Amino acid sequence: MTTCFSLLDRLLARDHPGIAENGRTIALVHGTRTRRAIVLLHGLSTTPAQFERVAHDLFERGHNVLVPRMPKHGHVNPLSTALARLRSDDLYEAATQYVAVAQELGERVTFAGFSLGGLMTSWIGQHYAIDRCIPIAPFFGVALIPNRFMGAVAEQLLRLPNRFHWWNPILRERSPANGYPRYATHAIGHSYRIARGLLDEARTVMPLASKFTIVTNAAEIAVNNYAIRRLYKSWRRQRPGAVELVRITGLPLSHDIVSPLRPWRLADRVHPHLLGAIDPLDSLVQM
Repeated sequence: MTTCFSLLDRLLARDHPGIAENGRTIALVHGTRTRRAIVLLHGLSTTPAQFERVAHDLFERGHNVLVPRMPKHGHVNPLSTALARLRSDDLYEAATQYVAVAQELGERVTFAGFSLGGLMTSWIGQHYAIDRCIPIAPFFGVALIPNRFMGAVAEQLLRLPNRFHWWNPILRERSPANGYPRYATHAIGHSYRIARGLLDEARTVMPLASKFTIVTNAAEIAVNNYAIRRLYKSWRRQRPGAVELVRITGLPLSHDIVSPLRPWRLADRVHPHLLGAIDPLDSLVQM
């Protein structure tokens, strides 16, 4: 696929033959720079297909939409060990590239992301003067671990040998997950280093994005909602009136509220909330 956008073409060229069809970067572009470009960042071990439905709906609203393949993700072999090599610097470098591509695609830029993608969306909103920043259940710690202990746990993970664990230890490789059915412990450790640095920085440094909407799941079972609220309070102190917190209630215990493969029709129930947070009515009026 070749487009009229040189930075986007360079990003798409990174999807080599070893990348699965549903693991490739999704680029929905109108052939010209639009008033708004929206970038959606998927979660750890999943693929851009996690946001496919959201991306198409946003494209139909007239936006250029990009769902990039995150580093070390999307390989044809679902038991690939590529994720074991994920480092913080890989994510920082990718985030910087995504911002550059988004600025090529649109006059205003919105970033939204889920879990690990939500963490990197938050980092981008802290460091880049984008228009909108929407972290969705962002990873700032593990739900069952008090956040004051999370740093020590993450550093211990990085000192120990890198191990893979099944997301679903019963179904294992038979899990219908979109992407890898396993995660690497060092990937968790490196992700938390980013989270810890961002939480510390947000306490004293004003974030650069214009508007923030943090989306949390009241029935969250994986990421630490308390740590997310810490970020919300820090941003709100720095940018009063520019930060809101949306809390989705009424769901069963869950984490992945985006992927269409989730049971209990989670994606159907959450989809309107996500569209409203990513592309609210005032955004449509501005177009």
